[in-house]
Amino acid sequence: MSQTLTIAKRELTSLFCSPIAYVVLGLFAFGTGMIFFLGFAPGLAAGMRSTFDSVVWLMIFLVPAISMRLISDELRNGTVEPLMTAPITDVQVVMGKWLGAMGFYAALLAPLCVLVLVLEVNASPDYGPILTGLTGLVLVGGLYLAIGTFASAATQNQIIAFLLTVFVICVFTIAMYFLPRASFVSPPWQQAMYYLNVNMQFEDFNKGLIDTSNFVYFVSGITLFLFLAVKVLESRRWR
Repeated sequence: MSQTLTIAKRELTSLFCSPIAYVVLGLFAFGTGMIFFLGFAPGLAAGMRSTFDSVVWLMIFLVPAISMRLISDELRNGTVEPLMTAPITDVQVVMGKWLGAMGFYAALLAPLCVLVLVLEVNASPDYGPILTGLTGLVLVGGLYLAIGTFASAATQNQIIAFLLTVFVICVFTIAMYFLPRASFVSPPWQQAMYYLNVNMQFEDFNKGLIDTSNFVYFVSGITLFLFLAVKVLESRRWR
């Protein structure tokens, strides 16, 4: 566990030393601020639901920018060899990288807390849906970063890792939104595709609903893609 936390701290520090990280932070803060204030007007419900709905779409492109260098940078610079020969497991490497990225992602969400304070000063918000919505955003980010960790382990090219992450995320969002509406898809497959839709799973959190199936979905997805990242990294030991 200590080795995993050491890698996580190292990764978090390196992320904050990367110029792209501050670009992502700036874009996220600007984008969420604009979305919030455009929907902030007298007479509207005092909540963050519409803001969170838009933030989920922003994350499709911003989160892969965080994860694209997690392992691919190590592969490109040749620094992955010392990691793989050190007395640590591939699981510890992948978990450490993912946890470090999650730490940065938590900082990324900080502007949303500021917007909640703005809401508190000007209205009387219902904190139940706000807290569950934030929980949903953390889980969505965790899944997207797990996908990005896998993509980053699969290639040493950061751009390819970014595009691969965006593609997989789009499969679980855009494709799983439109495909169930196609006439050639039978009802059982429609239900399965709706269940696989990340935004559909997040919507329950954003409504203030807590359902075990939603947690199972995100935890299973995170576990699956981190497992795949470990297997890809393990395969490199035998090349």
